[in-house]
Amino acid sequence: MPATLVEVARIAEALPDVTVGERHGHRTWFVGDKAFAWERQFSKADIKRFGERTPPPGPILAVAVADLLDKEAALDANPGAFFTIPHFDGYAAILIQLRKVSRRALVEALGEAWRVSCPLPRRPGSRPTR
Repeated sequence: MPATLVEVARIAEALPDVTVGERHGHRTWFVGDKAFAWERQFSKADIKRFGERTPPPGPILAVAVADLLDKEAALDANPGAFFTIPHFDGYAAILIQLRKVSRRALVEALGEAWRVSCPLPRRPGSRPTR
């Protein structure tokens, strides 16, 4: 059974300190003030870049990854559901085609996105940095 945005919301909102907002007109999940997952529709420019190829059907979810090495590892680990587009070149995030992702891969991707976006916890007695 394909994943849905309802399931994404349930998984993401169960993580600690998550808030839901809107960014660029799309539902976005935040931890602290950082977005870690967001609904992603293709813009006209994105569709144009696909050229003759048909864009993957939605719904599409974008999630943060730690860095470009983690991005490549994630794309290699789940090529059927994880992908990227030229707009995301050089950006530490991947796209997930919800119709193709397994529940396990979705939970892991959201958890990892939350982890890499979560503000570092302060140790008791430490002073904030400026």
